[in-house]
Amino acid sequence: MLVLSRKVGERILIGPDIAVTVVRVTGGGVRLGIEAPPELPVVREELAQAIQDEQGRKANVNRG
Repeated sequence: MLVLSRKVGERILIGPDIAVTVVRVTGGGVRLGIEAPPELPVVREELAQAIQDEQGRKANVNRG
């Protein structure tokens, strides 16, 4: 894992098509802006996990 320090307004580039910008830093969190191609899904980890869990439940219902 690469760990970087950035200030508000600074960016991190991931390849030629993805940019992550530090938008705001507060006491309890960081707000990030992410620019990526539309065909690349960008979701929060907890949302991706919830979607995966729901798909697993639906698959179990269909089997049984």
